[in-house]
Amino acid sequence: MSKRRVSYYYDPDVGGFAYGLGHFMKPQRMRITHELVSAYNMLGKMDVLRAGRASAESMARFHTDEYVQFLSRVTPETAEELTYHGSRFLVGDDNPVFEGVFEFCSISAGGSIAAAQRLANGAADIAINWAGGLHHAKKREASGFCYINDIVLAILELLRSVPRVLYIDIDCHHGDGVEEAFYTTDRVMTCSFHKFGEYFPGTGDLRDKGRGRGRGYAVNVPLKDGISDESFMSVFEPVIDKILQVFQPSAIVLQCGADSLSGDKLGCFNLTMEGHARCVQSIRARNIPLILLGGGGYTVKNVARTWAYETACALGIEREIDPNLPWNEYFEWFGPRYRLEVVANNMDDVNLKDGSLDKVK
Repeated sequence: MSKRRVSYYYDPDVGGFAYGLGHFMKPQRMRITHELVSAYNMLGKMDVLRAGRASAESMARFHTDEYVQFLSRVTPETAEELTYHGSRFLVGDDNPVFEGVFEFCSISAGGSIAAAQRLANGAADIAINWAGGLHHAKKREASGFCYINDIVLAILELLRSVPRVLYIDIDCHHGDGVEEAFYTTDRVMTCSFHKFGEYFPGTGDLRDKGRGRGRGYAVNVPLKDGISDESFMSVFEPVIDKILQVFQPSAIVLQCGADSLSGDKLGCFNLTMEGHARCVQSIRARNIPLILLGGGGYTVKNVARTWAYETACALGIEREIDPNLPWNEYFEWFGPRYRLEVVANNMDDVNLKDGSLDKVK
């Protein structure tokens, strides 16, 4: 595998935040991922950087001032008095006010903005921010565990120096916040592969293609339960091939949401770790400047396994990775097999049964 200059953004504070007891989203996943990346001796093979925190001003390049102001002020104690605003900004129980919510957002967004700058100034071929990828956040409201849309901020940063950016989303949920942000422009093409039909956020219909100048620049690939590696690649590769041929992006942002893995607590696909990572390998092989971001993923140890493995894919050293896990601080979490793997289960692939993949393609 040819070498790429990889920049890896990590802030050691990120794993210390908690959305609250019983909440599905666990920021600790980034810390465990980092421990595995470190245990596999990958840190010495890339530029390991700690990004500056995103300021309120930089977040306001996409989000409204009053929403950013609200996030910067709200605390669990003041949530009640700010409720009138809060109920406008934080819809439903998915987005609680937790201790340090703004700081968490500034770490996540700071890493993605820095990754974009790193690509733009030519210092890296691939930049990674596993704390990013929060694709549901809207201009003026939080949604689906996402408060600030770091992806939109990163793409806006890239657009200052390149003409066209391709956004690809392999999270089990539709990348609605990113699609909405760029729905009327032809400078960003969004392509989301997601579960569709009675599933959050309910958007991402095959017929949603963008509007105005953006018509034809939103691509949605709606899928059904239980999709396997083989089925997924049978639609991913031809769709991406065609997009690259027609759109010719100057940079690619790949959101690697890990809730599309087999056995995820909120997902309903059946991808193995290798199947998920094949998307990263496939995009890396095109040799276009690339940002890799995190996203969903709620079976924490599988998220960490996969993002660590995908870090190896970015470096082109995945063949050297021993499937038996090296000792690390979280070693006990990975029992009883202690292996770097996420295996398929016996779910039915509904996509194959009803032949819908060919129609979608």
